Amino acid sequence: MTSEERRARLVRTLELNGIWDRRILDAIGRVPRERFVPEHLANEAYEDRALPIGDGQTISQPYVVARMTELLDPQPGDHVLEVGGGSGYQAAILSLLARDVVSVERRPSLADAEAARVAELGYANVRVVKGDGSQGHAAAAPYDRILIAAAAPSIPAGLAAQCAPTGRIVAPIGPRDAQVLTIQHGDGRVERAEVVQFVPLVGSGGFPE
Repeated sequence: MTSEERRARLVRTLELNGIWDRRILDAIGRVPRERFVPEHLANEAYEDRALPIGDGQTISQPYVVARMTELLDPQPGDHVLEVGGGSGYQAAILSLLARDVVSVERRPSLADAEAARVAELGYANVRVVKGDGSQGHAAAAPYDRILIAAAAPSIPAGLAAQCAPTGRIVAPIGPRDAQVLTIQHGDGRVERAEVVQFVPLVGSGGFPE
């Protein structure tokens, strides 16, 4: 089975699991997930599960990527901040749905690899920044959408301050062992979705090292 066929199968699996936004499904169908995982795991890239990417981090399960993107609801003109860039897969998906993406990753080795990967694959509207993601990237604020791809005890105040009044933040909020996908709107409204489990957001606005 070719990579294209595996992506198409993954898209069908996501549809069966309740992801129906055609824009998101099309984006997932275009991004080569096998390029975002270690080479020895390439054959497992289109299984609907998280995979290790090194440095104690993971690439999220495709369903979770799709669901968080659905809750984020990025629009073509949106300026997006992603916290916890990791492999760059989520940033690549967002880059096909929004105007541009700033992806913050605190681990230098992962940030360097992410920047090289998105450049090589042609995602020219993704900019990778090294730093404490729990503090966001104020230099490019405000953001229309903010996605936090790591578990936080609460939405860091520094990130909330960087969200536009009409924007929204999507994040897994809760203790280290289990979180709830949470949507915080720029006007302060909060919604909650399903239970998930992410690696912790480490930094001054997240969990301690």
